[in-house]
Amino acid sequence: MVRAAALIFTLLAAPIGLETVDIGRSDSVDLATFDCRDINRSTMVQRVCYDAAQRALLVAVRGTYQHYCGVPAETYDALMHAPSMGLFLNRVLRIAGADGRYACRT
Repeated sequence: MVRAAALIFTLLAAPIGLETVDIGRSDSVDLATFDCRDINRSTMVQRVCYDAAQRALLVAVRGTYQHYCGVPAETYDALMHAPSMGLFLNRVLRIAGADGRYACRT
């Protein structure tokens, strides 16, 4: 009982830090401005984060984040309501993201 109380106190007292995710190439993205949603209806997509102001989309696929830029809100909504998020990701975002219109330029 004392251990459980100590664990709860430790968790409550821990500082809440900024959440960042690694997007490869030694880059990371701060999620402070993103609206993130955990996905439980897809076997491929685990989490989706979208920043409407920047039109930036992050999609966690099997533990790895994929970064897409210039994504309109309509495309984000279509992803979130797609019958198959994995199919939508492969057919729309990945094709357009591979050096295409949703590719993030540095």
